[in-house]
Amino acid sequence: MLLSLKSFGKKRVSKMQVYPPAEDSWLLKEAILKEKLNGKKCLDMGTGSGIQSRAMVEAGAEIVTAVDINPDAIIKASKNNENIKDKITFFNGDLFSFIHDNPSEKFDLIAFNPPYVPSDKIKWKDLDGGKDGREIIDIFINEVCEYLAPGGILLLLVSSHNNEKEIVKALDKKGFVSQIILEKKLFFEKLYVIRSEL
Repeated sequence: MLLSLKSFGKKRVSKMQVYPPAEDSWLLKEAILKEKLNGKKCLDMGTGSGIQSRAMVEAGAEIVTAVDINPDAIIKASKNNENIKDKITFFNGDLFSFIHDNPSEKFDLIAFNPPYVPSDKIKWKDLDGGKDGREIIDIFINEVCEYLAPGGILLLLVSSHNNEKEIVKALDKKGFVSQIILEKKLFFEKLYVIRSEL
């Protein structure tokens, strides 16, 4: 396990907290566990507590890279996955900034539970997604193709507040074939997992 506390990229906000597993976390975990990841190389973007990294290992992943902009999340995720630390490498970084030293790095599966709550400004980096909750999602979509292996899979958690149909269209414009594979209705929104394949 590599626990890197060096920061890569610009910090978007100053508020730090570690996002605890919630309904969105469990839904994305369910999607990950449906994948056959034996021998695969996976990326858990925005790892938070590390729940998705563990799910990737449980699904058979050989190598898992976990990234979060919050250094406290990296410490927590590392502790939560202590018993499988030989399978997971942790980086503190802003989206794909951690990989700039090795731009040829490719993953078979990338999963992301982004900050998606619509907000006038980003105060809480684990929740606030800016206008329409899409600020981080849109940046991610513009970059993710570069880091997926041929035939690679993306699992992206979004909310009905983000206009899931528009997100599917944006992914397909990038060359993905996308579909909503899971959904969960909550009191104030609906959550979706979009599965996209190159």
